[in-house]
Amino acid sequence: MGADKFREDVETVLGKMRHELNGEEYSKMLALKERLMDLNSHNLVKINHSVMELVSAKHLIQNGFDVELEHYLDEVSCDIYAVKGYGSVIVEVETGFVPPEHAVDPLIYLRARIASKITRYSGFANKFMLATPPYYIMEIPPTLTKPPRFRKEDEVSVIKGLCDLYYTSPPVSVEEIRNARIHSILAVDVDSASVREWEVNEYLGKAALWGV
Repeated sequence: MGADKFREDVETVLGKMRHELNGEEYSKMLALKERLMDLNSHNLVKINHSVMELVSAKHLIQNGFDVELEHYLDEVSCDIYAVKGYGSVIVEVETGFVPPEHAVDPLIYLRARIASKITRYSGFANKFMLATPPYYIMEIPPTLTKPPRFRKEDEVSVIKGLCDLYYTSPPVSVEEIRNARIHSILAVDVDSASVREWEVNEYLGKAALWGV
């Protein structure tokens, strides 16, 4: 996608949410737009992912957070880093995209990617969320929805083995898995530029009803 088309699509999404935002909120969204434009000029972000980041950012900004996109944390960068007072939130966008090299193992690959995101990023903020389209139902490992004190060593080992199948630079540590937490899910509707926030067990309950 060329830069002009990327800008056009981003501005279309911003236009959908303009009527919901006051002047200060809209100024913050415009700054995030320019951040994405700069990243796209270096071929670092794609449009499907970027518009979900914008809609998620709007949700956080309206709830009083200051938001950064593609924020660096030690050896990795997270999609969204938000701060309000002394509290911090990380949001990772999960679209369900499977690259061609994983065409023969898509379910295992996606399970590993979700587990890796939860374990790798959740320790860097007070709260961790996953943002996903309403049409994609994520398979979140039940081990990672338990409070850390209730995780058994064999469960931790299973998550470690799953993550190590695909993610070794850097590898996810056992300590990260023991302490990882996911707090909520953002169902991001780009069509309407809206977000519904789900508590994790509520989301998993709905997923079970849908046949997952």
